[in-house]
Amino acid sequence: MRRLLTGAAAVALGVTGTLVMASSGNATSDQEVRYVVAYAEGSSAADARAAVKAAGGEIVSENSAIGVATVTAGEGFAKAANASDALVGAAQDRAVGATTPDAASKARKKEVSKVETEFRSGAKGTAPKKPKPKGPAEPLSGLQWDMEQIDAAAANKTERGKGVRVGIMDTGVDGSHPDIAPNFDAELSRNFTTDIPVDANGAPVDGPCADEPDASCEDAADVDENGHGTHVASTIASPVNGVGITGVAPQADIVNLRVGQDSGYFFLQPSVDALTYAGSNGIDVVNMSYYVDPWLFNCTSHPADSAEDRAEQATIIVAMQRGLDYARSRGVTLVAAAGNQAIDYTKPQTDASSPDFASEPGEAAYVRDMLDPESCTSMPTEGNGVIAVSSTGPSERKSYYSSYGDGFVDVAAPGGDAYDTADGTRDYAANILAAYPYDLAVAEGAIDPATGEVLVPWAVSDCSSGECSYYQYLQGTSMASPHAAGVAALIVGKYGKHDRSGKTLSPAKVEKILRKSATAKACPVPADFTYVRHLPNGTTATSTHTCEGGEAPNGFYGSGIVNAKAAIGKR
Repeated sequence: MRRLLTGAAAVALGVTGTLVMASSGNATSDQEVRYVVAYAEGSSAADARAAVKAAGGEIVSENSAIGVATVTAGEGFAKAANASDALVGAAQDRAVGATTPDAASKARKKEVSKVETEFRSGAKGTAPKKPKPKGPAEPLSGLQWDMEQIDAAAANKTERGKGVRVGIMDTGVDGSHPDIAPNFDAELSRNFTTDIPVDANGAPVDGPCADEPDASCEDAADVDENGHGTHVASTIASPVNGVGITGVAPQADIVNLRVGQDSGYFFLQPSVDALTYAGSNGIDVVNMSYYVDPWLFNCTSHPADSAEDRAEQATIIVAMQRGLDYARSRGVTLVAAAGNQAIDYTKPQTDASSPDFASEPGEAAYVRDMLDPESCTSMPTEGNGVIAVSSTGPSERKSYYSSYGDGFVDVAAPGGDAYDTADGTRDYAANILAAYPYDLAVAEGAIDPATGEVLVPWAVSDCSSGECSYYQYLQGTSMASPHAAGVAALIVGKYGKHDRSGKTLSPAKVEKILRKSATAKACPVPADFTYVRHLPNGTTATSTHTCEGGEAPNGFYGSGIVNAKAAIGKR
């Protein structure tokens, strides 16, 4: 199990995210780069700032609560910063002001997210037939096998998460969606990102800012141009309002803490800023369905990495753990996705995907073999105090794409599996249905903007209330994690004490109840489980995963599949 670094104490006390303008002016390179630096434990903020200046950097913002700063600098800064005793190191964020002849190219989606939509390949036909609602249930509740798997409806008879704040650390949340708006907290929501048109190699990332609806690189805090965050938020807390679906905790407050780019990249500074904001503003639960780019695994001593790359990865580990510790110590339960790499995180791995983002010209991914689980970690999922969630399909089998590992996975939850069918062929409805932003659905060709008609079999509409709302099927541990986060919100709602922000409950107690109430699921017999997928192109894909451990906990399911009804009935 990779659990690196115990919590580091905050280097300096102060207002979270305090903006500090430096006067060094030493960064004069034609191509400046933005860095995130972590102050060394035991160093004063003044000494760390002086070290940044001496290395040729200029601080543009500082998260004084955890000793992390954003810096712009030119060539040579990272090497100088890494040599300073006052700094842990520097992690490249992005090039500043990069331009390219290809800047008009459309934004690209991060490659790792392909699992979530790969089942759409070769899709034909139109929207699936909608089931008739049973009794007073929401119109599309018959498509929510996931809520049945975790006994959400039974739990919601007595507990719906009222007064609980859930932070969605993701690509944003469409606060105008009819099945999100009633629970959306616009006042508390924040966007911690700035759109990145292109990377340092000139490849498009989020696309030109001029193409944005507001022609700006800074989106409002109620916008999601990716759809990932909106889907997550909907699973957690879509209300019971006669529209579409229902979330696990349908009266919880949805707080958008945007940390992801439109393209699906997630960087260090927005992540730590969101965590400290959550801790300082009464957020009870945060969901983190991502890993911090550009490294899938942050290694402290891998021989294939340069000294600067090692320092960068160490900085990511330290800064993220400080942010996680800050939030958790202030009552925030931390929930994260286990990952879609279909690997055992407790075994040595090969990573050929990192770094997945070019912060300087010529930077590209390279192969790193035999990554040691004891010296490499994926953040935030493997951070101390984080609940790691694997994914299940409708039959409760571990999803074919879900990563796993005995001692890595804490609990499991439904995340979808398009091939979890009797004959191993694709079924869109075996995935997770949740809210789909209208503008994105139009842009992706899923609906006809003139008529509102759904044009694809992986999207669904509900117009029964007089206003149409749209939903899409996705699969991934990104979809599993919000189910666990929703159950965590119910636990806070049931057992938490009232405070000025609503309810509060120790994250340790939340995790204990979540794990204790999970439905134990034993390893398959035999433990070497082979997945057989008959793909739409006529080929067959097979893979074998080995489940280690007993009935519970074990490497596929951790303590078991989360159960909302049991969670509010056990303490």
